[in-house]
Amino acid sequence: MQISKSVSPVKIIKWTGGHIIWLLLLMSSVALLYQFKIINFSIPWLPLSVIGTAVAFYVGFKNNQSYDRMWEARKIWGGIVNDSRTWGMFVDNYISNLFVEKSVSKEEIRAIKERLIYRHIGWLYAHRSQLLIPTPWEHVSQRGHVAKKAKYYQNKFGIGLLDDERTRTELSQFLPKDELERLINNVNTATQIINEQSRDLKELREKGLIDDFRHMEMGNVLKSFYTLQGKNERIKKFPLPRQYANMSRYFVGIFIMLLPFSMIPELMKLEDWGIWMSIPISALIGWVYVMMEIVGDYSENPFQGMANDIPMLSLCRVIEIDLREMLGETDLPPSVEAKNGILM
Repeated sequence: MQISKSVSPVKIIKWTGGHIIWLLLLMSSVALLYQFKIINFSIPWLPLSVIGTAVAFYVGFKNNQSYDRMWEARKIWGGIVNDSRTWGMFVDNYISNLFVEKSVSKEEIRAIKERLIYRHIGWLYAHRSQLLIPTPWEHVSQRGHVAKKAKYYQNKFGIGLLDDERTRTELSQFLPKDELERLINNVNTATQIINEQSRDLKELREKGLIDDFRHMEMGNVLKSFYTLQGKNERIKKFPLPRQYANMSRYFVGIFIMLLPFSMIPELMKLEDWGIWMSIPISALIGWVYVMMEIVGDYSENPFQGMANDIPMLSLCRVIEIDLREMLGETDLPPSVEAKNGILM
């Protein structure tokens, strides 16, 4: 997630430099064709403006849907934050000797609380890791220049900024060794971690460390985690429909290819400098449409390890700190800081 107030022109040029170059080359080539009388026809401005308006509406629709996917993902993670704090509160206050016939030691109760809290933290990081696994339609899974560019963005403006945080988020830090070995090889480790929490609650109920009401309340929180996990997985595993995601790119390309054959002849009606002014003006109009397409294209997948991602690691760390403080711990990990104006 980009947290700087504005995006500097330098970053914009770096991001779209390749597009600026080919747009200028295209417009210059067409301008030269007109300058040397190789072609003398022009496309009327009215039909081109109709096409441009239709393309703008279509790309705008795509961008709205991309934003909705990103914002929904952020709301889901907000729910994870809230329910995680609820889980920590229940663990801290519900597990006690209140309903047992034979009291257990404070050390054993603390160990139970620590196990439930740490297992939940493990679930957070496992869920995040699973969401970062590339899908076939994400940029990094494509071929050629698109994949190389995506990997570059990941390394320089995404998850690559926080490679030093990996040791802090390994499951071995939060799950017992035997449990880790049993759960790590499952197809969906995060799902099995929540199920392990449910099994633990069942044992606590059998021992009388929680009563039926508290067991039910804590089970409802686990159910909520499954719901939130499933919502994130839906966004991750169901792409923005390709007919919308891809057709807008073709429409933008058609509009840009037609643009100089209308814009340049129109500006040639001015003085001699008109044809040369038509090059940057036409390129600028094309660049605006390209940028609208790119913004939507890189926003539709909020879990692909780039600058536009939901800051999952930061949210996981916030929850980890809150829950460990509920256990009374003081040796806490540092909050995740933004790097280069990007919070991951």
